[in-house]
Amino acid sequence: MAANPSQSAKWKEYVESIHYSPRYSDDVYEYRHVILPKPFLKMLPKHLFQNNDSGCLRILSDEEWRGIGITQSLGWEHYEVHAPEPHVLLFRRLK
Repeated sequence: MAANPSQSAKWKEYVESIHYSPRYSDDVYEYRHVILPKPFLKMLPKHLFQNNDSGCLRILSDEEWRGIGITQSLGWEHYEVHAPEPHVLLFRRLK
């Protein structure tokens, strides 16, 4: 998604710095949160954001979150955004 070589190098650095929390669960779902490097948000395409000034990503499809470099096994869905921490994406999958 990055346009020029210096952006590509930075993009790769950010993707390698994505943090994946340990999984936790309730009776129905398994959960995890994915923490993006804060500066990485500024490099993401604008169409991935909500149409307001919150700076939050909208709920992303499987193709969209994989397209920005998030890697997880099958079945995970991005289900929630949290305005105070827009770089934290919340995921779940059925047990």
